[in-house]
Amino acid sequence: MPRKRKNDKAMKKNQEELYRMLKELMRYPIIQAPMAGGASTPKLAASVSNAGGLGFLAAGYKNAEEMKDEIGQTRQLTERSFGVNVFVPGNEAADENILSGYREKIEKEAESVGAEIGKADSDDDDWGNKLHVLKDTGVAVVSFTFGCPTEDVIRELQDVGSLIAVTVTNLQEAKKAAGAGADVLCVQGFEAGGHRASFDNRTEDDYGLLVLIRMIKAELDLPIIAAGGLMHGKDIAAVLEAGATAAQLGTAFLRCPESGASPVHKAALGNPRFTKTAVTRAFSGRRARGLVNHFLTEYDSVAPVAYPYVHHMTKQMRKAAGQKNNPELMALWAGQGYKLSRELPASELVELLVDELN
Repeated sequence: MPRKRKNDKAMKKNQEELYRMLKELMRYPIIQAPMAGGASTPKLAASVSNAGGLGFLAAGYKNAEEMKDEIGQTRQLTERSFGVNVFVPGNEAADENILSGYREKIEKEAESVGAEIGKADSDDDDWGNKLHVLKDTGVAVVSFTFGCPTEDVIRELQDVGSLIAVTVTNLQEAKKAAGAGADVLCVQGFEAGGHRASFDNRTEDDYGLLVLIRMIKAELDLPIIAAGGLMHGKDIAAVLEAGATAAQLGTAFLRCPESGASPVHKAALGNPRFTKTAVTRAFSGRRARGLVNHFLTEYDSVAPVAYPYVHHMTKQMRKAAGQKNNPELMALWAGQGYKLSRELPASELVELLVDELN
């Protein structure tokens, strides 16, 4: 019995240390979400970190060398901490006949913007090489999306000084991440823009952010980063009250000049043509929340469960649509609170959020 008491005390001390470590990374409990596909940039991450928050780079859809280059650029722009987010590769199989059928349905849309539907490929997003770079560079925080790394991967990154966060969408995922040794849980509510971070692409177990925070806090004692539809300082106050240690905002930073989101995407957030968001597989084969446009409306019901195959199929069409100022064929990722987005420099937005929080 005495040994158990000692272990419990040591565990509590370790948990307290994790809370302290996360809080010390930033002056304010504001984290800029990693937004893969171009929105997250070294300039945006550095601006948020310099303003007292915690900026993030998105390594998704980049190779390891591109990720390494962005880490270097960010370190030239800030001496403060920042994070890097990495996609955990899956082993999802896809039915060739279903993919061919989807190709036939959407080919005319690509042709309308002078593009072709790409090959339905799968890849690991340069997973192994990215892990090597992250071990060499020792960034302050490494977060993972679409799954939980093995205990060995987590431990190796912790050994070079990185705090490890795993993005979760339900209690079962949170328990798995905690069991693998994650330091922090990034809890993603259903309100969030962009891809659902679910470990299983077929998972339909969705929760609102506040409910999910309380569910996880009731069973696990790890620091929580709250993500999902947060746009205002009062939203941040609400998740902190619910038990989160910090708030992660993505859509709120999309319209900042430092954001790498396309001008068409930024304009769509304030365009009265777009009146709501929805979760769809139409663009990537994985559930993601974006503005409801023509492509989403036409193909949501027939899109296959096939990531990243569908992502590679529609990639060139989406790029060409942006170049031709056509938001109807783009993946306009946005959280439910997108109408509250503000067009401000990132540092000013952080200051405003802090004022609203207090």
